[in-house]
Amino acid sequence: MPTRALVTHQAQHLERFPDTWHRLGVVAALVVVVAYPALADARWMSVANLALVSIVGSTALMILTGFCGQVSLGHAAFLALGAYTAAVLGEQLHLPFWLGLPAGGLVAAFAGLLVGPFALRLRGLYLALVTLGLVFLVNHVLLSAHDLTHGISGIAVPMHVGFGGADGESSLGAFSATTQLGPIELDFSRKLYAVFCTVALLTVLLAHNLRRSRLGRAMMAVRDSDLAASALGVNPARTKVLAFGISSFLAGVAGAMFAFQQQYITIEPPFDLNMSVQYIAMIVLGGIGTVFGAVAGALAFVFLTPLAQDVGRHVPFLSELSSAQQSTVLFCLVVAAFLIWEPLGLFGIWLKIKRYFLTWPFSY
Repeated sequence: MPTRALVTHQAQHLERFPDTWHRLGVVAALVVVVAYPALADARWMSVANLALVSIVGSTALMILTGFCGQVSLGHAAFLALGAYTAAVLGEQLHLPFWLGLPAGGLVAAFAGLLVGPFALRLRGLYLALVTLGLVFLVNHVLLSAHDLTHGISGIAVPMHVGFGGADGESSLGAFSATTQLGPIELDFSRKLYAVFCTVALLTVLLAHNLRRSRLGRAMMAVRDSDLAASALGVNPARTKVLAFGISSFLAGVAGAMFAFQQQYITIEPPFDLNMSVQYIAMIVLGGIGTVFGAVAGALAFVFLTPLAQDVGRHVPFLSELSSAQQSTVLFCLVVAAFLIWEPLGLFGIWLKIKRYFLTWPFSY
């Protein structure tokens, strides 16, 4: 059963919002995004900023795994490179944060392009093991570079607005100070929310356009079959390397965003295997192979984590575990349930809801 009107020409296929459901969804999302800072307290503003970071990070992994079919457990390594690049540029060179974000992406993209050739001869679990080794390698390098990263003790992440921002401001940068715009008072979390919303929106638009582009179609062809893609004129080697480069760049940007949100970071935790597994859980929960799945999975994972911690206190046996362990166990059960009963994740549920209303009052 289709979920939109029959497409009869290419212009319809290229429409960004092809039906009323898409337009209503965009309007509702804009209302929520604009109203959220006025309604949320400090705790939920922090959760929202983490959710926006996760949207960028999960979209990056969706391009690599969902679009191109390359399973990666090294996502945390790219986030770590982006985070520490932004931290070092801000702390030691006093560069503005708007340079730290793309710089973190470029450093991570360089590492991704180095790893990409391994995907030419490896696939599945073998490729996952290689990328898993990347996490330990990057963590070892960051720990060893004590002069830059301060090793195991961690590093502060200032957000400078302009160049040479170390003079006359706090150690965390001028952006962390509260700004007064007439009767409106913008604290650090709300200013960060505006910046992160912009980055997340650009990332989602990039992924959406990439999926419909020639490169995106080549990625999906390689995902389905290398041999068939080659027979159709697609270069699998070039496609896989580009997928690693684009994915790692966005992951590095997400890492820089995470560092600015935390303001002080260490290497392990959080940049360990657990972070990579969490991002895999996000795209599985949202729906593999779709931009909607990357966004929905990230939002569901981050916003339900504090709720899962509250529920876990009242569940027998789980109440004896720590709050982080409680949320991990509950999410493992949720992801397992989706894999069994709804492999398309939240995207599959959304399709069923659309089909129900499109065919109402008839059932098929």
